[in-house]
Amino acid sequence: MNYIDFKEQFFDLGCFSTQQVYAWNPGFDRNNLLRWSKRGWIVRLRQGYFAFAEYMKTPDFALYIANRIYRPSYISLHTALSFYGMIPESVVQITSVSSLKTMFFGNRFGEYSYKNIKSSLMFGYEPHEIAGNRTLMMATPEKALLDLLYLYPFYDSIEELEELRLDESYMLEEFNYSKMEHYLGMFASKTLERRVSRLTKIFGV
Repeated sequence: MNYIDFKEQFFDLGCFSTQQVYAWNPGFDRNNLLRWSKRGWIVRLRQGYFAFAEYMKTPDFALYIANRIYRPSYISLHTALSFYGMIPESVVQITSVSSLKTMFFGNRFGEYSYKNIKSSLMFGYEPHEIAGNRTLMMATPEKALLDLLYLYPFYDSIEELEELRLDESYMLEEFNYSKMEHYLGMFASKTLERRVSRLTKIFGV
């Protein structure tokens, strides 16, 4: 198999799966992927998923991968909160939620953590365009915060909630509390309602 021909076929996809490769060429030799990976031409993302090494330099491409190597999923939790400027920390792991089991992957693009959530709670995310006319799915600010409070029991008291260090100006000027209340009702969780009540007290809303 000629690498140039292979690259012309799959490069625009950004990342690709072996399933896509075999659909294109049923007789494809999987050893080609191992050889090209050792030469640094492609990057193994997880079992059965690869990307071309050139994308290592593409802004936000590491985020783009998150949706594609574990489906269904959307970016949420700390990564989404950092993306919106709601928390001060830069996030090392790219955090997502999924209706599949909790999972972790590490590759040259970064570390990818997926938290399990019920299928009925897979809502409240929207597309974001990034470089190269690509689109990734990310929780809205309101859903990202609710996902965090729902999945991390640590954030249960006012003192613990304050440790999130949510940006006060964002929470008072940009955060949509009506949208959060709408989402909150869909969770149907008294525990989450209690945590949200304590959170709103912090900002006096």
